[in-house]
Amino acid sequence: MVIHYKCPNCGGDMAFDSETGKLHCHSCGRYDNIEDFPDEYITTTFSEDEAKEYHCKNCGAVIMTDSDTTATTCSFCGAGVVLGDRLSVKMAPAKIIPFTISKDQAMQAFKSWCKNGRLTPKGFMTADRIKNITGIYVPFWLYDLNSNVQVSAVGTKVRTYTRGDYIYTETRYYDIYRDINLNYIKVPVDASEKMNDILMDKLEPYQYNGLKEFKTPYLAGYIAEKYNYDEGELLPRAKNKIQNYIESYINSTIVGYSSVRYNSKHIDTSKKHAYYTLLPVWMVYYDYDKQEHTFAMNGQTGKVVGKPPISYAKVATWFSGIAGITFITLKLIALIMGGGFY
Repeated sequence: MVIHYKCPNCGGDMAFDSETGKLHCHSCGRYDNIEDFPDEYITTTFSEDEAKEYHCKNCGAVIMTDSDTTATTCSFCGAGVVLGDRLSVKMAPAKIIPFTISKDQAMQAFKSWCKNGRLTPKGFMTADRIKNITGIYVPFWLYDLNSNVQVSAVGTKVRTYTRGDYIYTETRYYDIYRDINLNYIKVPVDASEKMNDILMDKLEPYQYNGLKEFKTPYLAGYIAEKYNYDEGELLPRAKNKIQNYIESYINSTIVGYSSVRYNSKHIDTSKKHAYYTLLPVWMVYYDYDKQEHTFAMNGQTGKVVGKPPISYAKVATWFSGIAGITFITLKLIALIMGGGFY
C-alpha cells in the first residue's frame, strides 16, 4: 500500500516540513496541520508484490524498495510516499521525534562542522564535495529499565600517628552492604542492521520532550526503515549501555574508605517497557581523495558524528608546536630557578 498526501489547493504532493511541523505543498505553498489533515486528500494504492515493488500513483513509475523500507520518494517525480502496509499492527512505531532541521540547514551545519576540523586536510575543510544528503527515520527501541543492585564489601580506614619515638598504623575494617533500586527511562538502541551502531550511539542525546505519537504524515518526504531486531533481541545491548552508570552509582555510595574489597555484587536488570520509536538522522555522504566518507547528523539537535580524514602534515606540525612550547617553558623555569639556556 502506497500513501500519498495530496494538496487540497492544487493537487500537488505534500511533504513534512521540519521547520513548521506541518505538511507543506512545494507547488502552491500551502501548509496543513498533521492532526486534522482531511482524509479525502490521502490517496492509497495497493501492490501484489508487497515486499519489494510498488507503483507511484502520481506518475505510474515503479518504486523499488527493499523489504525494510517504510517510507521513500519516487525517483521519477519526487513524490514522498509512505508504504503503509509495512507499518501495520506490530510493525507500526509507537513514537516518533520529527525532523526539526531542514535539508538546507543540515547542509550548512555540516559545512560549518567540517571547517572546525583542525587536523583535517585543507581540501576537506571546504566541504564542497557532498555527494548526497538523505533524511532517514531510523528505528530505535527505547527501554525503560529497572536495576536491583545488592552489594557486599569490606572497607578499610587507615590512620597513622606518632607516639613518642614510635609511628603507629591503625587499620579498621567495616562491613558494607548496599541494596539499591535504580530506574532508567528511555535508553535508546538502534534496531536497523543497516546502520552503524557506533555512529548511532554517538548521535545521542535526543531531546525526549520532542517525542510525539506516531502518525504517517511525519514520514512524507523522508526515507524510513522498519526494525530488523525486536525488543527482546536488543535488550542485552540496552543493559550493557547502562552498566557503567550502575557501577558509577555504586561507587558514589561507598566513599570515605582507604580501600574497598567487594565480596559480591549482584545486579538484576529487567525491562519495564519498550517503545518502538523512529528517530531523525541526516546521513551525509562525502567524496574526498577518491573515497566516500559517511557522516551522520542528529536530525533534531544538529550534532554531527563521523570520522573525517586526517592530515598527517597538520598532525606533525601540531606535535612540533607542542614540543617547542614545552621546551621553551622548561627553559624559562630553569632560568627562574637559577639556570639558563645552553
